[in-house]
Amino acid sequence: MVEMVKNKTIWECSSCGFTQSKWGGSCLNCSSWNSFFEKIQISEKVKRFEAKKVGSIPMRLKDIEISSFKRLETNFAHLDRLFGGGIAKGSLVLIAGNPGIGKSTLLLQLSNNFALQNLKVLYISGEESLEQTTLRASRINASSENIFIYSETNFSSIKLQIDQLKPDILIVDSIQILYKPEISSSPGSIVQVRELTTEFMHIAKGYGITTFLIGHVTKTGDIAGPRVLEHIVDVVLDFEGEKQNGFRLLRSVKNRFGPTDDIAIFQMTEKGLNEISNPSKIFLEKRDKNLPGTIVASAMEGIRAILIEVQALIASSGFSMPTRKCSGLDQNRLALLLAVLEKKVRFQIKDMDVFVSIAGGMKIKEPAIDLAILLAIASSFSNRNLPSNTVVIGEVGLSGEIRSVTRIESRIKEAINMGFENIILPKQNLKEITDSIKQKINVWPVDTAEDAIDKLS
Repeated sequence: MVEMVKNKTIWECSSCGFTQSKWGGSCLNCSSWNSFFEKIQISEKVKRFEAKKVGSIPMRLKDIEISSFKRLETNFAHLDRLFGGGIAKGSLVLIAGNPGIGKSTLLLQLSNNFALQNLKVLYISGEESLEQTTLRASRINASSENIFIYSETNFSSIKLQIDQLKPDILIVDSIQILYKPEISSSPGSIVQVRELTTEFMHIAKGYGITTFLIGHVTKTGDIAGPRVLEHIVDVVLDFEGEKQNGFRLLRSVKNRFGPTDDIAIFQMTEKGLNEISNPSKIFLEKRDKNLPGTIVASAMEGIRAILIEVQALIASSGFSMPTRKCSGLDQNRLALLLAVLEKKVRFQIKDMDVFVSIAGGMKIKEPAIDLAILLAIASSFSNRNLPSNTVVIGEVGLSGEIRSVTRIESRIKEAINMGFENIILPKQNLKEITDSIKQKINVWPVDTAEDAIDKLS
């Protein structure tokens, strides 16, 4: 039984770390407003971080052996690539995403894959009962004898089971529902989440247990809890996607053992998540080829080029304030492109409703799809079909110029592999294209947005 000790409450600035005994609107140290949060100063009588290694001494860099550094395969080829060749043993991984997106399903599938490699898995189910978790496991055929399910939210009980079972893999679903009884604040609070994450960090490093934490997100899509949560863990993965279309995108935001900004794409089925080896084919297979307002663009997600369909619809507005809506891209970027069309190309769309969407539920942030968005809007406005065998690449500047993009060769090769015959790209990128590529696809370089529209008219 844990002895309850009265702890002292202090207030800490989330910007600079300054502490004081009472809440204040402005920090006296850095002048930040509304940055103080409640923090429990745990008494020294309470033993913390029991898994922490003791007695370690400084070592020379050249004397440290890295032969024991191992990676565990997930049996998902693209997920292994996302981690940098497999999950580093003893690492702490945070997976965050919207409710119902498939976080628990993915980790149950990983549990089964690890268990089939004779690794012992302990799955902490804090939000569901044992029966609920078992029903999901049976749906995805996860039935290995090496998987242990434990429905508990008290960290002291969980730590006891970890010490007794000594698992190779630990999965916590989710970090926001667990609590330490010696801390008086409620589960999910900043203090609880920070303390628990630090505890699991010491468990992962001290015992060499590969640990996965499921994290909640706020309504804005940010990971719930203190920012230090992302600093403590080794890997941060964002699980994105729309529930309606079944596609799921796992994005690497932070990775101490591999690349960042890489992705793995899955499709949700009745039997769980399946990896998609050719995303371009999936996103384009339902495309209607001869309709105004649609064009194919090439976007880079990590090291991979993906072909996506950009759709636009222009309609007369019945209101004094026309509607500008977009899905899968930045609203501010759309406003910029509409201003370029108005000012530089002289399209009269100020009284028109504008709707732009990335088909398939993808969210694209890079500006290389600017020209495709602009051409799709122009096509819908003029009610003219765009060539269905053409891919468009290019960033649009404020003066209407088409700016160069990165990794142009990878983008063109993906277009060639998908059977496209023409490609519109910035004239500045022309020098990077080899003669062998030019023989496989028609290259149309453009300088300005007006040139691109003329090229397709």
